[in-house]
Amino acid sequence: MAISRTRAYDDTAATLGDFYTSDTIMQACLDRARVAAQTDLPILILGESGAGKTILARAIHNSSRRNRGPFVSFNAAALSDTLLDSQLFGHERGAFTGAHQRVKGKFELAHQGTLFLDEIADLSPTGQSKILRAVEYGEFERLGSDALQRADVRVISATHRAMNGAGEQRFRQDLFFRISGFTLTLPSLRERPNDLPVLLAAEIQRASERQGKAIVGLNRAAANRLLAYGWPGNLRELSTVVHAAVALATAEVIGEEHLMLGTGVLEATPVVPVASNGNSKRRTLRDAMAGHILQVLEDVGGNKRRAARELGVSRATLDRKLREISRPASR
Repeated sequence: MAISRTRAYDDTAATLGDFYTSDTIMQACLDRARVAAQTDLPILILGESGAGKTILARAIHNSSRRNRGPFVSFNAAALSDTLLDSQLFGHERGAFTGAHQRVKGKFELAHQGTLFLDEIADLSPTGQSKILRAVEYGEFERLGSDALQRADVRVISATHRAMNGAGEQRFRQDLFFRISGFTLTLPSLRERPNDLPVLLAAEIQRASERQGKAIVGLNRAAANRLLAYGWPGNLRELSTVVHAAVALATAEVIGEEHLMLGTGVLEATPVVPVASNGNSKRRTLRDAMAGHILQVLEDVGGNKRRAARELGVSRATLDRKLREISRPASR
């Protein structure tokens, strides 16, 4: 997503009016999204993993007439067909073992708001048939009941897969045509390099505030490395890389030695090839330790005291490990 003028790009309160971009492809996407937001038509958002599809969907909701209603997100690929019924449509008490009370499903919870169906192309054929009627007519039954329920829901769907009607043969065309009233293609981060400096600056500020640090920016080597990088993980990867770099930085400026790029290991760590005799890679243990420590730090928002407690080590040990993994490995 493009950066917000007043908020971090993943702020759940952001509207389409809060975003700007200097890239023509992204601007075209935002312009089309603003038109779509003023209608009640279903929307299909296409884009790579991590490109910001959820952020865009929420901004469309916040910019629509339904903005006072709920925004309910559901990952369509996360559940089996058996659990899909219960999660999407709810269930009655006694519908199955462990169903001790009536539970509303996502469609019912999204009444008068927006239901965001993420990764809809990964739905099984059975799941697609179950969801078609609810998407088309707003009608469904809770599991364990024959009573017809209705919900006034605007559906926004998203997928990282290429879809053009017949392009995904396993995806029902009738459902495809129903969910694609407006189709928005969200460009990847590498397709809009003009936005990268502003995105990096905003994420550094956000990470610094969250971790209680005063990082002011990047040194030249770090900036050159990040601006030249391809960002296969898009905004999600950018956020992870920046938050880890802020955690590792010991001064006001992030250096190249603080960057983790590409494989989840320190970019400053030399790549040691596997020997032809089958010996194991020299990097394995060091990189596993680095990845685990930095992931824990990210999970606790950069709070080293909490990270040390989660890791079962002292704060002094954690600081020592961070110094070790921030240094290039010896050859």
